[in-house]
Amino acid sequence: MLSYIKRTKNAFFRSSTTASIGLALLGLSFLLPLVAQADSQMAPSEVEASFKVTNLGQGPDVILIPGLMSDASIWSELTKELVKSNRVHLINLAGFASTARIEKQSLLRVKHALLKYIENNKMTKPSIIGHSLGGFVAFWLASSAPDEIGPIVSVDGLPFIGPVFTRTNETTVASLAPQAKQIKAYYAQMSSKQLVAQARQSIAIQATSEEAKQKVIAMAASSDPETVGEAISSLMSTDLRESISTIKSPALLIGAAGGFTQESDKLAVKALYQQQLSKLNGAKLIMNNQARHFIMLDQPQWLAEQIVQFLKQSSLSLAQKMGD
Repeated sequence: MLSYIKRTKNAFFRSSTTASIGLALLGLSFLLPLVAQADSQMAPSEVEASFKVTNLGQGPDVILIPGLMSDASIWSELTKELVKSNRVHLINLAGFASTARIEKQSLLRVKHALLKYIENNKMTKPSIIGHSLGGFVAFWLASSAPDEIGPIVSVDGLPFIGPVFTRTNETTVASLAPQAKQIKAYYAQMSSKQLVAQARQSIAIQATSEEAKQKVIAMAASSDPETVGEAISSLMSTDLRESISTIKSPALLIGAAGGFTQESDKLAVKALYQQQLSKLNGAKLIMNNQARHFIMLDQPQWLAEQIVQFLKQSSLSLAQKMGD
């Protein structure tokens, strides 16, 4: 998480330690919002290609969603633990990392495709685990279909990214709208080489080891810039802070504060994350003060332990409720 912001066009982005949280969540060093999208239904033919999936193991269903410019390989250590007792669905989003781009890809399309995938496979309250952008999608799925989605885990992904730039939870999509058109045009004309250059600029906030950093850069190198730009616009223009109040299943947010050296900064990050969960009763927040944004690459065993324990506790809680 950097203490400076490069190449931004708004004054409130400059020299903002808090703003760097947003860069960690998105993995970029240049971010501007777009206006909100309508949450309309998409035709099946429009959503069927929005992701690829690999299935492993048997048992209760768990869906793993990677973040921006990432693929399912980031979950390798967690997958080893989950397949011992679960059927794991590893999602690769079109346009990110090695998964080929498609026309008209969007997070809205991804959301509807995942809900259709859950329905078609007759899953009963699958657990959803997502990183960064994938964590946002987990919140979106659970708030859109609260009776169909089971426990959710967001790994350093928030219901709304806007407040991390402005340092106030009063930030709205409308207040950020003046910059709306800039980012879509910016990424539409961006080359893969430029995208990689951006990834390198923000790599210090992504992971700790050199091996992990190179993995993140490699995934960015094979991502589609236009798809990345659309995804950023969706994150910046979709505010789930109110709608998460409809979520009925247990929820866990695991935050990363390892990029900060001052204790006051770490406390500020924790407070900001906690505010994002204010409308979701019973939601749990765990902060990791050593790991950076890709917690699963920095501290894979620790992360796996937190998630496996949460899923077990959620399962026991559900069983007790059904027995009452």
